[in-house]
Amino acid sequence: MKLNKLTPVEESVIIKKGTEPAYTGKYENFFQNGIYVCRQCGASLYKSASKFHSGCGWPSFDDEIAGSVARQADKDGIRTEILCSVCGGHLGHVFEGEGFTPKNSRHCVNSVSLDFIPEQKK
Repeated sequence: MKLNKLTPVEESVIIKKGTEPAYTGKYENFFQNGIYVCRQCGASLYKSASKFHSGCGWPSFDDEIAGSVARQADKDGIRTEILCSVCGGHLGHVFEGEGFTPKNSRHCVNSVSLDFIPEQKK
């Protein structure tokens, strides 16, 4: 598997499981049509239709592309960490039962963990 070269900031989040500061990510208030992919390996993760504004300071999605996101207990023992199912890169955390959308799920994702591929105009 070919992995993209990461900046030190990207590495601190994707590899070392850090978090970018709230309200600083380039995709927090970004709402174009397309696909969000893993910054490290390029695997498709989220469709733009699943993105919503939660006000939490990070991009939020209520659904992933089937099979693209793995979940595991976070080291804090409270939250559920989400990872790219292809390369294992840290994406953020998922929260259930908050009522933001009918799917009742919020994937809180670091912008630096993502790249965006715009929908092709026909």
